[in-house]
This record gives sequence, C-alpha cells and structure tokens, in this order.
Amino acid sequence: MDHEQLHRRARERGVNRFVLFAVRLILTPFFLVYLRMQRIGREHIPGEGPVVLASNHRSFFDPFIIGTMTRRPVYYVAKKELFTYNRFMSWVLNALGAFPVDRGAGDQETIETAKAILARGEIVLMFPEGTRTRPGPLGKSRRGVGRLALEAGAPVVPIAIIGTEDIRRGWRIRPRKVRLRAGRPMQFPTVENASPALAGAVTDRIWPMVMLQWEWLGGLPPIRRAAIIGAGAWGTSLAVLLARAGLEVELGSRTREQAGAIAATRKNEAYLPGVELPKSVHVARAADLDLADCDLVCLTVPARALPNVLAAHGERIPRSAGVLVLSKGLVPPLGTLPSAFVAERCAARAVSVLGGPADAAEVLEHGASVVLATVDRGFARNLADVLSAAGLDVSKSSDVTGVELAATAKNVAVLAAAVASVAGPNVAGAAAGKVFAEVDALARARGGRPETFAGLAGAGDLVATVVSSSSRNRRAGELLAQGVPALEIGDALGQAVEAVDSAPLLASVARDADLEAPALESLAALVEGRIEPEQWTATMTADQVAPPRHYPRRVTEARL
Repeated sequence: MDHEQLHRRARERGVNRFVLFAVRLILTPFFLVYLRMQRIGREHIPGEGPVVLASNHRSFFDPFIIGTMTRRPVYYVAKKELFTYNRFMSWVLNALGAFPVDRGAGDQETIETAKAILARGEIVLMFPEGTRTRPGPLGKSRRGVGRLALEAGAPVVPIAIIGTEDIRRGWRIRPRKVRLRAGRPMQFPTVENASPALAGAVTDRIWPMVMLQWEWLGGLPPIRRAAIIGAGAWGTSLAVLLARAGLEVELGSRTREQAGAIAATRKNEAYLPGVELPKSVHVARAADLDLADCDLVCLTVPARALPNVLAAHGERIPRSAGVLVLSKGLVPPLGTLPSAFVAERCAARAVSVLGGPADAAEVLEHGASVVLATVDRGFARNLADVLSAAGLDVSKSSDVTGVELAATAKNVAVLAAAVASVAGPNVAGAAAGKVFAEVDALARARGGRPETFAGLAGAGDLVATVVSSSSRNRRAGELLAQGVPALEIGDALGQAVEAVDSAPLLASVARDADLEAPALESLAALVEGRIEPEQWTATMTADQVAPPRHYPRRVTEARL
C-alpha cells in the first residue's frame, strides 16, 4: 500500500474494528499486568465528538498504550518509514488507525487526513515533538498540533506518558512501570487557514499543559532556576551565561560584604572586571541561598574548598536538583575526584562536570567548546540544552573520570612547563608531555577513555591554557622557578592555584595505583620544597625519568 492508499483508507474506511478489538484484547491486560500501567484522568477524554490528543513521545509502544485511555478508536500519525518494512505490517498499522507522515516536509496530506477523521467525530493522537525524545526532559514542540486544533475546531486533551523509554531493548520487552495522565480539554476558536504564527502561539499554550502532566508524573522538568555557590571568576561568568539562557540565577558569595558589593555595583571587579550582571541574577551570601527550589546547583569553588562547602550546603541540596561541579583538581586529603566527593555528600539526582578550553572571561565574549560529563543521560541532555542556549558548543560524555583528570593533567602540565621554561622550550615541552602522559595513564587505570585526553577536555584545554596570557597555573610555575614557596603562591596571585594543590595529591594517588610516575613524583617534591627548581628541571631530560607504564584497568575503584 502506497502513501496515498494509506491516507485514503484512514479517511474513508477508518480502523478495522475486528483487528482493533483483537489487539486491544491482548495488549490491555499485558500493559496492566506486565507493565503495571496506571491511567489517570481518563474522564477528561470526551466520550463522543472530535478530539485531538497531544502527548509526549518516548517509545514505539506509546500509541498503543495511549489508545487504552479510551474505548473509542484512536487514529495517530506515524513516520512513513514504518510502512515500508513489509506489506503485512503496513496493513496492520493502518488497520489500527495509523497513517503516514513525511516528517520535516510539512506534509499537507497528513493534516488533511487528520482533519477528515476529526470531521466525522473521531480521535486523532498527535506527538508535538515530531519524533521520539529520550531520555531526559521533554523536547521542543512543533506547531502542527496547534494548526490542527485551529483548523479542525476540535478540543485538545494534553496527555503525558512516562516509563516507556525503558521497556524495549531490541526484541526484549522489560517489565517497567508505565503511567499516563490526561489533563482537561482545551478549546480554541476555529480558523480556516491558520497562519504559522497563530499555529505556533496555540502550540505554545498546549505544550506547557503536556509538560504539566509530565512533571506531575515525576518526569524530569526543564532547568528553570539555578544556584551558584562560589562568586569567583567562573561563578560570575556562569551566572551571566545561565541568565542568557533564560534561567533565574542566584549567585552565592563567601561573605555578606562581598555579596553586598557585587549587588550594589552589579559587577564583580575583584574576579571578573568589566562584566555587568543581568537583572535576573540575584546576589546573596551562599549561606542565605534558597536551594530547595533549585533545579540546578553549581559548585564553582576550588577543589580544596569542597569539604567545607559540602559540609555547609550538602544537606540543603534537594534530591530533585542536579549538580554541576566546576572544581578542577583533586580534593584533599585523599585526592578524591570532585564529582565523587560531591556525590557522596549530597542527595542530588545527578552530578556532572564541565571540561574543555573555556576561560571565564573569554567565554562571555567569544563562546567556547566544552565537554559536559555525567553518567545520567537525561540530565546530560537537560543541562546541555541550557548551556547551548547560553551560546556554548557542548559535547556530552559519560567519561566523568577522564574529563576530571584531563583538567587536572592540563593544570599540572602547564605548571611543570612554566617551571622548566627557564631551561628552554625543549625542556618545558618534555616536562609538560611527561606529566600529562602520567596523568593520562592514571586515568586509564581508573577506567578513563584515551579519546578524552586526546580531545577537547585534554589536549584542547592544554593548548588553550598554554597560550593564555592570564593562566594562573603558568604564573604559579614561573614563581616556583624563582624560588617562591608553594604556600605563598596563592597569596601572591590572589586566587587559588589548582595545580599547586593537585601535584602532590596526584603523585600520591598514582603511587597507590601502582603506577610509576617519576615526573609527578619529582614535581610533587618541588611543590613541597624537597628539591630546588634547578634539580627538578635537570631531571626532565635525564635518563632516570622513564616514560610511565600503562597498567590494565582494575575492576575495583580506588580512591578516585
């Protein structure tokens, strides 16, 4: 059956009631028992007359499950590719009420078929997202459902379905709980030829009602409100970025005096001079932030400050919120990765980290390509949408260990190169390369992926820091080479220096992981004042500094 025949059958003959009855007789008990289907709001679907059902879309099973919300036949649009597999499947789908749509082509015939079905008083199911969206929050709606509601003059019932994204793996159907909820019908005036603007405006009223049902069922909401703990350069820059994306932002500083100064001038001259905060950014002391209603909590403090920050705020982070950690380095005293440290000390549903070449000041003017790493795919898509709306080019990764260690490797490699630069570029390059390779070996031993260090989070970030004129880690290395004690470098620069804190911790963690890391060991000795800069520089081209050995991945996790 070709495209035209399928549409003609849906318009003129309708469903095959015998096939529909037989399929529902089998599937409804299966859905109720095996999938523990729960249907809420069935009374909102009119028992007669034309109706448009507008629902989110997660699985191939959605039309069949939504069809059980009413005893009436439900017609629905399906991508045309489903009708090309074989003739029998095409006939069955069409007999059950499906008719094809050419997605992305503004298929006028699909709209005409839907209008013809509604004109005879039947139900049409529409998926405003246009395709399956999974995992994470709902996708963006298209204006087709608004156009159909206007031109057909039919009431629209918003429906949300949750749980179907996990029930199918290949041909295996897994017993996941599925729930549906229908809202009250929405009525719009009849318009003969709805303009795109009018159709879009109506869709913008329908889709929030679908989202309301979705969130009532416990679905992941979009990120609307964010709190940032740490009003340094990156905290301030992130506040501006999130405000650009349309979020309500609270920026929390360490002291009430700092918060008052920033709020009065709308600028953070101490850390990010010349940048004005948008009106949607509220500044307060971190202890006064209301985290309970936040969808996103961002930690933009140095890694060494995380223990105090989590002790003060960890219990206040709600379970419904996601956390974004921008702390680079390792958390003392055990050398724990920041994401793992945070996850153990708060009840947030997901923890993510951000890597890649992104200077706090440069990102506001020129944008940046960043790597967002988290094991929660839904939260990854949710947060990536926000960062993209803020103007960033976002790559998603599940290699949290690799991204965090790549950022740490970049910092200590730049520190090493700066110390060795007094002996010339060859020695500086050797120092950076050996340190970077040893941390790469450590990351692989902990399950990190080699492509992470070779990509934006590793090599890209390393190059950006090397050429940056404002790199604190490079300046710290230059001070170390001049004989300034490591404990005094932070005060000299006015900010925490991640590499100085991380070098001894990395050497200790590598040692515990049975990884030979002579460059890290000697760099740690330099930072701790056990050797002089000249001694360390001399070891970079000496025979005794061997390249790191790569050990096979361990099954168990170490302190990282």
